[in-house]
Amino acid sequence: MRTVCAWIVALTLATTATARAQTPAQPPPAAPAEAEQPPIYTEAVVVTASKVEQQLVNAPATVSVVSSDVIASSPATNYAELLRSVPGMNITQTSARDFNINMRGATSTLSTGQLALIDGRSLYLDFFGFVAWDFLPINPNEIRQIEVIRGPASAVWGANALSGVVNFITKSPREMAGTSFTMGVGTFGREVNDNGADSGAMWYFNGTHAAAVNDRWAYKVSAGALSQDALPRPQGTINNAQRTPYPFFANSGTRQPKFDARVDYDAPDSAYRLSFAGGFAGTEGIIHTGIGPFDMNRGTKLAYGSAKWTKGAQKFNVFTNILDGDASALLSFGANGQPIPFLFNTKTFDAEYGNVISIGTRQVISFGGNARYNSFDLSLAPRGDSRSEGGAYVQDEIFLNDYVRWVVGARLDRFSVLDKPNFSPRTALILKPAPEHSVRLSFNRAFRAPSLINNFLEVGIINQLDLRVINPAFAAAPGGPVYNFPVQANGNEDLVEQQVDAYEVAYTGVIAKRATVTAAFYYNKSKDDIFFTQVGRYRATNPPAGWLNKVGPLVGTAQALGILEVLPPSCIGQTTCNGGGIPSEFSYRNLGTVIDKGFEVGVDAAVNRALNVFANYSYQFKPDPDFDISEVNLPPTNRFNAGFSFSEGMFLGNMNVSYQDSAFWQDVLDSRFHGTTDAYTQVNGALGVRWAGDKITTTVKFNNLFDREIQSHIFGDILRRQVIGELRVQF
Repeated sequence: MRTVCAWIVALTLATTATARAQTPAQPPPAAPAEAEQPPIYTEAVVVTASKVEQQLVNAPATVSVVSSDVIASSPATNYAELLRSVPGMNITQTSARDFNINMRGATSTLSTGQLALIDGRSLYLDFFGFVAWDFLPINPNEIRQIEVIRGPASAVWGANALSGVVNFITKSPREMAGTSFTMGVGTFGREVNDNGADSGAMWYFNGTHAAAVNDRWAYKVSAGALSQDALPRPQGTINNAQRTPYPFFANSGTRQPKFDARVDYDAPDSAYRLSFAGGFAGTEGIIHTGIGPFDMNRGTKLAYGSAKWTKGAQKFNVFTNILDGDASALLSFGANGQPIPFLFNTKTFDAEYGNVISIGTRQVISFGGNARYNSFDLSLAPRGDSRSEGGAYVQDEIFLNDYVRWVVGARLDRFSVLDKPNFSPRTALILKPAPEHSVRLSFNRAFRAPSLINNFLEVGIINQLDLRVINPAFAAAPGGPVYNFPVQANGNEDLVEQQVDAYEVAYTGVIAKRATVTAAFYYNKSKDDIFFTQVGRYRATNPPAGWLNKVGPLVGTAQALGILEVLPPSCIGQTTCNGGGIPSEFSYRNLGTVIDKGFEVGVDAAVNRALNVFANYSYQFKPDPDFDISEVNLPPTNRFNAGFSFSEGMFLGNMNVSYQDSAFWQDVLDSRFHGTTDAYTQVNGALGVRWAGDKITTTVKFNNLFDREIQSHIFGDILRRQVIGELRVQF
């Protein structure tokens, strides 16, 4: 392995698995003298910030762009690793299939405030309020670019764009004409604390064919699959004051098949375009939730269909998402003593219209709206069966003069589960001292609607308590020291939307047509955050089932009941004390206000036409809630990413390094399973060689090159070194 590392370093190979705000233009055919000219940046064009095509430097929000060449050269095997190097991005991978993403705040096992789209089609799963990233049905080579809004965006995208938006924009069939095939085989370490575990295996393949039938019709089809063994579980005790042993459960790997198809029709004289698409993505493996891990069974899949009409700036889209699957709890058992089953079947139907018009030469107005209907069949929320929603937005970009632009807009949304409409305004003052530089002062309001589970969860769980935690003498309790007791987990139909007011000062500039420099300071004030929290505890007047039979023989009935009143000591003398003690009920609550703030700086530069480098740093202040801080996850304070990519002749390669601080997690089960993960540094790299006139590329990829034991969530799996050999063929 040291020889391979030295080989990579000697060849100066690099990565830019980060969001590049600008990409160097491809040099046109020219005389040798012209080829020696400095690299020239072309302005990246984005659409996600305002649903309007605009240069990145003029966007009214902080946007990062991951270009297709970054995707092609990245060693990443999933979208989490691909997006890890975006400034302000926090990522947790908790199993072979399960990872979560959140911007400018702590993530969790179910990140609920991050909206994800593919060509404008929502991937957000309203039943649980999160994004299952493995339900992307496309292959990486189909992506033209990934646009990442780092900050709230409900003013144009509506609900659930609370912390940001990730939009996957795909290539058209005409852009992809030809046939390509990619396959990879790899291995990864699974030894933790010298347990002698064997290595795990993984493989994947992707195939795509696209063609233009004539000047009217074009199509593409793609298919793929990924298989990966289970990652290793952490060993020993959880890093907290209680030193709770990690519970055992049968960990699982993942299998992820996918298929996608698209047909485009271009009307004569470019009068309009029609695009029809459909496909599915399947998955299996572990998903972590607030009540512990579930194992999603084979056959779980998300199918979709969509149709899009565009005419100039006008567009009309319709889509449907159909999710069907089931899972079994691994640590949570029902009153019958059996693992809790979770059957879910949801259908989403959405229609959207949008348009852009100009008024004179100094105003560009964009407007539109959508209507959506969801039907649900969830075993954990039997009383919730449907939800409807709709919204409309308008935005005006005003060119006051050559140096000042003002963006003002708003969106109004209505949800059937909320008592009143939600208003999401936006305004941004953009100062342009020069065409390639901008300073932006902005305000955004965004919201997240409660998920169906938030509103209608209804399940009983058997919890466990080691009585020796209360008194070592309780080791002699009848049947042993472990006490099983029932806990109810309920939804809350009175929840209001979670809302955030976001203020930002940011700079974006292109320096000497070689480098893009960005800087941003943000201040986000969220209110009515939705948390799954303990809302009831057992008392002497309401002891848990079997308590007296378990503890009474040791200390007597009166003292056994008295123990319930003195746990925890902070509750003594209070009229109401639901926190701590032996919990009787968990539910969702709007818990008040949390302030998140921080800053980000970054640079992405072309050293020459073959070598690109990047670096960025993110600082997040400790969240400041107006309630008990133990209720919130704490993100890493410092994050740093740097890397470079190289492509010259038959060789290509990349390398990046990511560092992040320790973080605190409290979003799985109760306080016995909360704790802090260690800071870590992760190094990834790849080395590739092109053959046969660039039609064949062979690559060796490394993730976690120095084989650190990385745990990105206190309850998550361990990441060890991963080595992959990849073959890519272009016909």
